[in-house]
Amino acid sequence: MSINKEKRRLKIRKSIRSKISGTKERPRVSIFKSNKAVYAQIIDDMSGNTMVSCSSVEIKKFGKNNIESSKKVGLKLAEKAKKKGIKEVLFDRSGYLYHGNIKSFAEGAREGGLIF
Repeated sequence: MSINKEKRRLKIRKSIRSKISGTKERPRVSIFKSNKAVYAQIIDDMSGNTMVSCSSVEIKKFGKNNIESSKKVGLKLAEKAKKKGIKEVLFDRSGYLYHGNIKSFAEGAREGGLIF
């Protein structure tokens, strides 16, 4: 029985989500990447609300899902989070490997002032 990439990622994602849950004091940063864009949001799992969100579409980087735009999304998300008074977060990589776009996003968010 072969497991394709998407099923493998969803399995890892489920495992990660069973271990972490965002609270009001320390919400969860969730990231999703498509072929065209990178999307990120800060979520309070206790109330089920998205507190802050950002995407590469917002930053006007259409058609390119590269490391540079991922870093800008991380910086922008951190900037928006600071305005809402969010400093510490949990990082949910959604089953993606921690390299490339995901690593770049995390570095950008850390540079912007988020602690995780």
